[in-house]
Amino acid sequence: MLMRTDPFRELDRLAQQVMGANARPAAMPMDAYRSGDEFLVHFDLPGIDPETIELDVERNVLNVRAERRNPAPEDAEMLVAERPTGTFTRQLFLGETLDTERIDASYDAGVLTLRIPVAEQAKPRRIQIAGGDTGRKQISG
Repeated sequence: MLMRTDPFRELDRLAQQVMGANARPAAMPMDAYRSGDEFLVHFDLPGIDPETIELDVERNVLNVRAERRNPAPEDAEMLVAERPTGTFTRQLFLGETLDTERIDASYDAGVLTLRIPVAEQAKPRRIQIAGGDTGRKQISG
C-alpha cells in the first residue's frame, strides 16, 4: 500500500486557493492508484530532461528528484518567467506489501510513470482445506 508523505501538501493547496490563480503551481503533482497486482504512480514533469530524473529507494522510501533548467541563454533578457525552474523532489513511503526490487519507471509526454508490483507474499491466495480422514493419521495398536 502507498502511504501519503507530505503533511504540508494540503497547506500548499489552501495557500494556492487563498492567493488565487497567480500562486506557483505544485512542482510535482502526482496521481497514484492500484490496478490489479500493481500500484501505478504518475508524476507530471513537463519540460524535464529525462536525464535529470533520479529515482532511488531506501528502506521503503522512494525519492524522486528532477531538474528543469531555464531554457533561455544566460545573457538573454527575460520578459516573462512564469514556469518554475530548479530542482524538484518528492518522497513516498511505500508499504511493506510492495515489491521495491521490481519498480519499473518510464517517462513519456512529460509524465513519469512508476509501476510498483505488489509483493508475492502480500497477494491473496487460496488455502486448501483437507476434508474427512485425509488429514488424520491412523494409529494402530
